Amino acid sequence: MSGVRRAGKSVLFQLYKEELLTTGVDEDQIISINFEDLSYYDLRHFQTLFAYIKERLVEEKTYYIFLDEIQHVEKFELVADSLFILPNVDLYLTGSNAYFMSSQLATNLTGRYVEIEVLPLSFEEYLSGQSLSENLNTTEIFNNYLFSAFPYLLQTSSYAEKIDYLRGIYNSILLNDIVTRLGNPNPTIIERIVRTLLSSTGSLISTNKIRNTLVSQNVSISHNTLENYLTTLTDSLLFYSVPRFDVKGRALLQRLEKYYPVDLGLRHLLLPDHKEDIGHILENIVYLELRRRYSQVYVGNLDKYEVDFVVVTDLGHYAYYQVSETTLAPETLERELRPLEAIKDQFPKYLLTMDTMQPTANYNGIEKKNIIDWLLEK
Repeated sequence: MSGVRRAGKSVLFQLYKEELLTTGVDEDQIISINFEDLSYYDLRHFQTLFAYIKERLVEEKTYYIFLDEIQHVEKFELVADSLFILPNVDLYLTGSNAYFMSSQLATNLTGRYVEIEVLPLSFEEYLSGQSLSENLNTTEIFNNYLFSAFPYLLQTSSYAEKIDYLRGIYNSILLNDIVTRLGNPNPTIIERIVRTLLSSTGSLISTNKIRNTLVSQNVSISHNTLENYLTTLTDSLLFYSVPRFDVKGRALLQRLEKYYPVDLGLRHLLLPDHKEDIGHILENIVYLELRRRYSQVYVGNLDKYEVDFVVVTDLGHYAYYQVSETTLAPETLERELRPLEAIKDQFPKYLLTMDTMQPTANYNGIEKKNIIDWLLEK
């Protein structure tokens, strides 16, 4: 189970452990370790950890082993592989960075594991967790959702408390995932890069363009160092980099990509004056939802046109999405339809907007949907 910090991985672990107990599993058959708990600090060495677990196993019993934030363990993939081959072990792991599953672990366990990506709440989840006492309609709840989708924030309506919580998440990622990986980076430069990516959400951008932006702010950084920082930011799951996909040639393109933050709260924390950028905010929401539904999500490129998103299904089929705040103005509608009309295959094409007047329509096979309705589709 992988996902950004505070997305709910540990809570899901706890819920499953409670379910096991209700089905008759004994407590001594459940071994649970959170490596961010200092009580288990001595177990961060792989041999010590394996010995600790192994001495608690009895052959005739099945054990359910939960290792939370396993990336803190040196050579954790060796422990995971050794436990996985034991016939009486069900193994569950979480990690808060992409390195967790891009390591030797994924190679060792190829075909023998299921990865679940945990993102902050979908709008459907957020809506179901909303307090009935708030007496808000769906649109008002959606506007709150645009602030942040981290589960804890459902518990508070205080702006100051929300910002403090988001700052805590950001600082935790910065300290535990970014600084640890980079050694001794300049935190000011990292934040400048983060702000640049946030202000460029929804725009195609290159490493050179980011570097030029930083240079214009009197920040000196080499191309290689910047690439290393960008990789670490995406490995920490703070951002997702989305490559371009050649719709006609059915191939990934190497130059230019888009970056989307894992949660919009990061924008409110670091770019409080950019609230008017609703088009790119909606695009960010749609990207994250597509990521929940599909394993492959790209930015589409077709000759001179850009398609906001291209998804590839598990069956190898495609679907295309354009996102716009509104298309009630004829010229806006024409502009948003043009890239989809240029695609000549028969796969589904969607135009997603916030329009409540004429929220649905069909333009020669291009289906228009209201974003909120689409987010709540089963």
